[in-house]
Amino acid sequence: MKRAWGVFAAAMLAGAIAAPAYAADAVKIGVIYPLTGNAASAGQSAKDAVNLAAEIVNTAHPELKNLPFGPTAGLPNLGGAKIELDEADHQGNPQVGQQQTVRLITQDHVAAMLGSYHSSVSLVATAVAERQGVPYLVADSVAANITGRGFKYTFRTTPYAPDFAKAYADFLTELKKDGKKIDAIAIVNENTDYGTSVAASVQDAAKAANIKVAAQIPYNANSPDVSAQVLQLKSLQPDVVIFISYTADIILYFKTMKNLDYLPPMIIGDDAGFSDPSFIPNVGGLAQGAINRSAFDIGNPGSNSYIVDQMFKAKYGRDLDDTSARWMQGFLVLADAINRAGSTEPDKIQAALKATDLKPEQLMIGYNGVKFDDTGQNVLASTFLIQLKAKEYVSIWPQARATGKLDWPMQGWR
Repeated sequence: MKRAWGVFAAAMLAGAIAAPAYAADAVKIGVIYPLTGNAASAGQSAKDAVNLAAEIVNTAHPELKNLPFGPTAGLPNLGGAKIELDEADHQGNPQVGQQQTVRLITQDHVAAMLGSYHSSVSLVATAVAERQGVPYLVADSVAANITGRGFKYTFRTTPYAPDFAKAYADFLTELKKDGKKIDAIAIVNENTDYGTSVAASVQDAAKAANIKVAAQIPYNANSPDVSAQVLQLKSLQPDVVIFISYTADIILYFKTMKNLDYLPPMIIGDDAGFSDPSFIPNVGGLAQGAINRSAFDIGNPGSNSYIVDQMFKAKYGRDLDDTSARWMQGFLVLADAINRAGSTEPDKIQAALKATDLKPEQLMIGYNGVKFDDTGQNVLASTFLIQLKAKEYVSIWPQARATGKLDWPMQGWR
């Protein structure tokens, strides 16, 4: 009997050694994008970026040795667990965004959330996540009031409205010192949370820099006709017009400006529609020399940004743009926090996000790092300005980041 038991035990031990280890459970992250509606192309580009970021985390990429998870496969502190994306379309509609966030958290039991492009959606989605006690990382929505509401589970990696406004004011002040005519500017903004928040920040920054704002012109988002606004600009003749507009709106503005033969000396776009993949194909020929804000530049060969852009281009046939790059960076920050938490428990992920301290060399975007203040805002986020030349944007400010020379005035369609 003893001999038989010994043979049985040895066989069981050998079987245990030979049996494969169970794979760690996947970590589910909920993501909401605008995959339909007036920003569908931007939403799809963001989705592409997040999917590539998940692939970078889930599989080994030794060439990305400086990027967290670049050389490894999966999340090391969770036994190599893979990240699973649970994605939904909020349609650019805050009510739909709210419903989808509730569903992803309460029914699908995601460990954390990522979103949302539209600030109006992020405002309500983060409120849902706060009530449920689930971390929500805002990758690119910039309305100032998304953070600063006393929420404990909302974190934002991107620069936000006051950062951009100060950049515009500093840029215009430098131009004025260099002899450019900057007597007055005009602000044109869509009237949702995004447009009104950024416009207010631009007003404040211009006042602080002693730059005259000739007019702030709000308009209804998704307007079918913007002729009245363009004629108002034509009457005012500002030296610079700053547009805070989503995709369909800014495409309509450029077509209307051409039809009404109005072109200011310079147009500055506040990302959004200007960074949408459909902007250049639709009105790039009308917008030559327009300036846009960005936190992403392809960079030099061998850099994180260059390697990741090459991967994105090989997979999707186009370069990363500012919006998609900010989504990718946001996802990677969230993945890093989950790994450091070593857990999918929301409170532990939240604590890890609060302790985030990533350096510039650990990023794939041009932030000075990632470190959150008590409101959840990344205090090391940064931005620079790019100018449309032919079919691509070139960095032109600040000088230390410039890869091209400023063209002034803008050429437009002429």
